Amino acid sequence: MSEMLDTGPFFHGTTADLQVGDLLTAGFRSNYRPEIVMNHIYFTALRDGAGLAAELAAELAAGVGQPRVYLVEPTGEFENDPNVTDKKFPGNPTRSYRSTEPLRIVAEVHDWTRLTPDALLLWRERLTAIRAGGQGEIIN
Repeated sequence: MSEMLDTGPFFHGTTADLQVGDLLTAGFRSNYRPEIVMNHIYFTALRDGAGLAAELAAELAAGVGQPRVYLVEPTGEFENDPNVTDKKFPGNPTRSYRSTEPLRIVAEVHDWTRLTPDALLLWRERLTAIRAGGQGEIIN
């Protein structure tokens, strides 16, 4: 990567209980497709986008862990997330990125928008349908 894609700030949504200074790394199972070990760590420049990811991670983990959003800083190069960039949306309107290098936790963020119970139900149904239909390919 020769040019800066985005200057941030950057956020990561998860159910992991982390501390400032901890590193998020690739090499864990996908929240969305647990049979896939991820080669990248994902993040976004949209606080509420990370909040959505955190809520979905909690939902997919059957309520194990609380959804959390962290302010993060990439420790190395990163790229546009090809799972949403130009494949599903032109450009990168979700400001979503991924890296093979760790993300450093800078702070936990508490002022992100939570999903309503109705919105969470819609996402639950959508995720169930995607999994049942064999959709949801991840470009890893």
